[in-house]
Amino acid sequence: MTAQGIIYGIGLGPGDPDLMSVKARRVLERVDHLAYFRKRGAKGHARSIAAAFMKKSVSEFAMEYPITTELPPDSAPYRESLAAFYNESAAHLRALSNQGHEVGILCEGDPFFYGSFMHLYERLKDSQPIEVIPAITGMSAAWTATGQPITWGDDVLTVLAGTLPEEDLCRHIKATDALVVMKIGGNFDKICQALKDAGKYERAWMVEFASMEGQRILKLSDVSEGRKPYFSIIVVHGEGRRP
Repeated sequence: MTAQGIIYGIGLGPGDPDLMSVKARRVLERVDHLAYFRKRGAKGHARSIAAAFMKKSVSEFAMEYPITTELPPDSAPYRESLAAFYNESAAHLRALSNQGHEVGILCEGDPFFYGSFMHLYERLKDSQPIEVIPAITGMSAAWTATGQPITWGDDVLTVLAGTLPEEDLCRHIKATDALVVMKIGGNFDKICQALKDAGKYERAWMVEFASMEGQRILKLSDVSEGRKPYFSIIVVHGEGRRP
């Protein structure tokens, strides 16, 4: 029988190819099959990060999301559509592995942090050999870009999804010392209001495209209202114990 090929979840880091791990590059340069997520009609951000290290002869499998923002994420049609998409993608990757092929799945940031790879992992981990290669997260690149440490001493760091209801955002923001808010997009105004209600608005920063071309670091109070780029992160630094 043919030995199953390893499926790699390759963490690519926040966007700058120079921040990719040596192990990630080695796997990229070796595998004959690479899979990556992208929106319909797009090249795929993960593929762009990895492009310089991919074999010229590599076989590519672009997994195109059937929907993005067309339906509410808590609706049944949204969940059913994505579940079918992940099932079909996992079946294709399982077949490659069963044929003995090593397969790399490109993951923006870290594979186990707010990523689509996790949905494939859950569908494949019990039947296929999988290795996950961790990476620098986008939030780490964002707070580094501000030039300030995110935590001091005993500070508690909280990471929030901007999709949460405003009252939940406010409650968590009040309870923490340092803060990262992901998934800004169309939730920007709601997040700002929660920060104001929690008394942390004036300390907040927004970083767009951290470590990528077009990086911008702005005091949140200087940012206009409205929808923000996909690669946007809000940061509030801790002010805890120090010598």
